[in-house]
Amino acid sequence: MPDPRFFESLPALDVAALAQRIGAEVLRGGDRKVSAVAPLGSAGSGDVAFMGDRKFVQALKDTAAGCVIVPAAAADHAPADASVLVSPTPQASWAEASMLLHRSIPLTAITSAEAAEDDSVVIEPGVVLGQGVRIGRGSRIGANTVIASGVQIGRDCVIGSNVTVGFALIGDRVKLYAGVRIGEAGFGAAGGRTGPIDVPQLGRVIIQDNVTVGANTCIDRGAYDDTVIGENTKIDNLVMIAHNCVIGRNCLIAAHTGISGSVVVGDGVIFGGKAGIGDHLKIGAGARVAGGAGLLADIPPGETWSGYPAKPIRQFLRETVWVSKQAAKKRDDKE
Repeated sequence: MPDPRFFESLPALDVAALAQRIGAEVLRGGDRKVSAVAPLGSAGSGDVAFMGDRKFVQALKDTAAGCVIVPAAAADHAPADASVLVSPTPQASWAEASMLLHRSIPLTAITSAEAAEDDSVVIEPGVVLGQGVRIGRGSRIGANTVIASGVQIGRDCVIGSNVTVGFALIGDRVKLYAGVRIGEAGFGAAGGRTGPIDVPQLGRVIIQDNVTVGANTCIDRGAYDDTVIGENTKIDNLVMIAHNCVIGRNCLIAAHTGISGSVVVGDGVIFGGKAGIGDHLKIGAGARVAGGAGLLADIPPGETWSGYPAKPIRQFLRETVWVSKQAAKKRDDKE
């Protein structure tokens, strides 16, 4: 279930009514009531899940979801006790179901006194605070910053000017510099009946203690699970961290780095400037990604990778030297 501090649940629907509204066909179980959406692995009896790729057939067989949305070819793999909806575009249908069952809580402004733990909290001019916001002792919120409904901010934090924070839980002694965007919707789209539709992002951002986030950096909330930034990690200006990423403790991320969705980063990893990281990768503890590298494969712990596509740095340097020698030899032959 999405965090009720950030999302409100809309009235439950029976499966038949849901199918009609999302353009799916009821195969069985149209009278079941459903009240939420969830992934296959964590769905319960009142949840709607989907399977859009054959690699998740086993997850479909094992799911406890009350209702599943599947392509026709996968219907036989659905659990016998689940309601089954058939759709040519299961993910898009699930996204439409998400919008019928969940909605983000709108921003209703409250006073500084309602949000602050005590008088040591400093709220500068132009700050907007949403319903349910809590700000810990000794924290400072910069001018014209917006803290959306339900956000929790720890003690002794420094939030710069023109920052937006939503769908987030923030630890103690965190610094967010000017223009930071925390908790915006991650980039998720699915092909639907009339073209691509946005997939609702129902997760959160968790920022642990002593994290620093540089100016104009964006950290997206999870699609359903959380985006997590581990304690004492330091992030430079103009960094992009996409939905569902889990960044370990004591990491260093230099400017213009882009980390795609669902990347898992171990403790103590260093990213050079302008590194680009492909989605669903795992980077082991203590690894290093050189500046400008384009990473398309997992990195084992402790290794340094460079180049595009990135590879172990010794291999990259050997290949670079070989290419340079071959080019020089061709020039000499022409002369």
